[in-house]
Amino acid sequence: MSMALNIPASSALRRMWTDTNTIQKIAFAVGLALLVMAFLGPLVAPHDPDAQSLLARLRPPIGFERANPAYPLGTDELGRDILSRSLHGLRLTLMLAILGALLGLLFGGLLGLLAGVVGGRTDAVIMSAVDTQIAVPFTLIALFTLAIFGSSLQVMVIVLGLAGWEQYARIVRGDVRRLMHLPFIEAARAAGAGPRRIAFTHLLPNIVSPLVVQFTLSLSNIVLLESTLSFLGLGVQPPTATLGSMVGIGRDYMPTAPWIVIVPALLIVLLTFAVQVVGDWLRDSVDVRLRAR
Repeated sequence: MSMALNIPASSALRRMWTDTNTIQKIAFAVGLALLVMAFLGPLVAPHDPDAQSLLARLRPPIGFERANPAYPLGTDELGRDILSRSLHGLRLTLMLAILGALLGLLFGGLLGLLAGVVGGRTDAVIMSAVDTQIAVPFTLIALFTLAIFGSSLQVMVIVLGLAGWEQYARIVRGDVRRLMHLPFIEAARAAGAGPRRIAFTHLLPNIVSPLVVQFTLSLSNIVLLESTLSFLGLGVQPPTATLGSMVGIGRDYMPTAPWIVIVPALLIVLLTFAVQVVGDWLRDSVDVRLRAR
């Protein structure tokens, strides 16, 4: 029985892998490598990411003059190991992005579900809030919030979670309004199901796919937002390393020590590239119309 169940699953995975193009395969490989680096890298980092050694400051990567083999990717202005800080920074940046995306999914999804099921004045109020969020540049809201409440990890997660909740709300509300007129919802009402049961038992399972796609696509935007805030000095505060803060601190040393910026910036580019391409692939795989086209 188990073999009968495993064979179709393996063939389906093999067919999905065959249908991907070269860029998508590269993105999958890059994403997997970054995940391994984020979650296992700090365990094998050669140095403490916050340990300073002024005698080894601004050492270039291996292959350049004055390089120190103990610091393969060089050191920063305080003699801290770039490789160790990049691994820890990648882990924290990815963790903040995932938590922020999950919070936005939960908050926006529940509001969209409420707007679609209840309708009326509740729908109008929620969609007005969505329109307001879209009209105001969120970077200004984030800067204002962090300036007032500080930039602790908890505040950062909340700010990043509010970055894209309106997209989830619009998607869920639109799908719920479409599904509410289908026969199976009318049958559930006739059987005595209340609004809560209809929402979580009959509607929510039918809108999981677009939410997963939106979650993947918004993840790259949240990574860039966190990096931007950290670059401006309003993200996670030193000495804790994130990729954006490393770029922000290292920008003053670009003419003399460009590796301080290049390494974390390259990780940001690779991370957003992998997430964006995987999100596009997931959208094309889930959407029947795109797949048929």
